[in-house]
Amino acid sequence: MFNKSITLLLIIVATSLTSLAQVLTVSQLAGQVNPLTSAVPFLGITPDARAGSMGDCGVASSPDVSSLFWNAAKYAFAESEFGVEASYTPWLRKLVTDINLSYLVAYKKLDKLQTISGSLRYFSLGNIVFTDITGTTTGNYSPNEFALDFGYTLLLSKNLSGAIALRYIHSDLTGGNSNEGTQTHAGNAIAADISVYYRHNTTINGQNAQWALGTNITNIGNKITYSDDSKSNFLPMNLRIGGSLMYEIDDYNSIMAQLDLNKMLIPTPPIYSTTSTNIIEAGMNPDVAVAQAIFQSFYDAPGGFKEEMNEIAYSFGLEYWYAKQFAIRGGYFHENEKKGNRKFLTTGLGLKLNVVNLDLSYIVALQNDHPLKNTLRMSLTFELGKNKKTETKE
Repeated sequence: MFNKSITLLLIIVATSLTSLAQVLTVSQLAGQVNPLTSAVPFLGITPDARAGSMGDCGVASSPDVSSLFWNAAKYAFAESEFGVEASYTPWLRKLVTDINLSYLVAYKKLDKLQTISGSLRYFSLGNIVFTDITGTTTGNYSPNEFALDFGYTLLLSKNLSGAIALRYIHSDLTGGNSNEGTQTHAGNAIAADISVYYRHNTTINGQNAQWALGTNITNIGNKITYSDDSKSNFLPMNLRIGGSLMYEIDDYNSIMAQLDLNKMLIPTPPIYSTTSTNIIEAGMNPDVAVAQAIFQSFYDAPGGFKEEMNEIAYSFGLEYWYAKQFAIRGGYFHENEKKGNRKFLTTGLGLKLNVVNLDLSYIVALQNDHPLKNTLRMSLTFELGKNKKTETKE
């Protein structure tokens, strides 16, 4: 049998993500938390150090190897013909010491218009000790999740590109063990991303500048379940939109500022009656099909328009480059206290030596007991091929 505390944690995470709303009533709504919850939340963790050091911004930043996560359409404007990146993030080290996220991503330009890309995200949830009824250790198990992505990017015009990405998701939290008579199994899902990127060159005070806009709808896919008897749960479907502005101060110095907005595209938990969990007093029924959930997510919050606005998380990022070789980065991420309460500053460095990039990022949590405090990310990147101006069609 499992260590009971860990078993309970896994079952709650895997099979009961929508139950939080049942503890609230309309009279209790004011001042109470009402977060959106989904299966496989690891899909929303920033995997790379560059974006991680800029407040988790990336949908409209300049192209890099990890664009597949943020906005695959950016690959159309990548300067190199090929790139590969490996990243590693120790996760929630304030709570445990053996949870981590590993990320491997690559892209290849097929011609002037087309680019393909792929990635593997592997999330390890540490080690669980199995014991028998007497408490004797019988073995160990390491829960894990992974996502395998494939992306296709097409340059649509001189300044505009689009992309689609397909994703296979595998989530094995219990190792097939049973819990109170319920047999569990790994969860599997197929999802897709749709993204667009637009950028335009201009001048500011006689110096070169570039502004860009980007949007990415991620994880559009089937619900996932971990047992034949449990309720299926939505993937973390998400809408990300943003903009950036890059300004060349002189031949050696440049700076980029960016802003990202995020909105989860899953139902908001409703407020149930105190007499029956089948009666909804405020909000809408969350047990709907995926397509309906996406549209419903814009107007189903039991607190009305104000609560819908609270579900938008935002982040800012700044990046300074010297001689296109050394970067200093910073950022801020903000999530409403009733919708998750993630608030943190980020900082980081980048070093480019010929075809090799090394990036580091660090989270400075604004709460002393925040589980993300002191999170460190590391990325190592190789980009090959001639660095030339991307040719486009009109």
